[in-house]
Amino acid sequence: MKVKTQSKKVNKAWLNQHVNDPWVKLAQKEGYRARAAYKLKEIDETFRLLRPGQCVVDLGCAPGAWSQYVRRRLAPQGAPAGSLEGLIVGLDLLPMEPIEGVRYIQGDFREEVVLAQLEEALRLPDGRSRPVDVVVSDMAPNLSGVESVDAARIEHLVELAVAFARQHLKPEGALVAKVFHGGAYDGLVRLFRDTFRAVKPCKPKASRDKSAETFLVGIGLK
Repeated sequence: MKVKTQSKKVNKAWLNQHVNDPWVKLAQKEGYRARAAYKLKEIDETFRLLRPGQCVVDLGCAPGAWSQYVRRRLAPQGAPAGSLEGLIVGLDLLPMEPIEGVRYIQGDFREEVVLAQLEEALRLPDGRSRPVDVVVSDMAPNLSGVESVDAARIEHLVELAVAFARQHLKPEGALVAKVFHGGAYDGLVRLFRDTFRAVKPCKPKASRDKSAETFLVGIGLK
């Protein structure tokens, strides 16, 4: 009973913090599904990554806030619906409500059959693969609480995102990936530096202070 009571207190505290979060309120006001949209917004405004006409892949896209932001950036007038210039493909293990103009694939990014679906979505009429301008990855594993295990899971997902970027990005393209400070962080920074000409860490204001998450931005393939 004691554990259950503590759990209720923690859940109530989290819910209270969430409801009163200014980023959550702003997301509701502006029609985003999650506060995470403002993390990508700050990264985009800092590095000027997104613009109409691009091909963008959103890995770990559910519930869809990043895809919503990308969709607005690729629209001529920044609209959440209507005209769209470019291609957006989202992928996630979890289901996602449709977003106008976003092609969604549900599946596990670690599985070859799912990667094949993603590659098919990028295929041009002549059979060639459409080069990607930007890959954004908000993927995160279910954390076990065992640091070595979690570090390996995080590292694996980011390594997959980097491998996908190496294969599909334009030479001047960019990858944005969520990482966590901890056992895998230094190795992932080295991986980015081995892959991209410019590498910058970014901790957006919309990312909670207590969170160990940060984002690595790699621009221009080596």
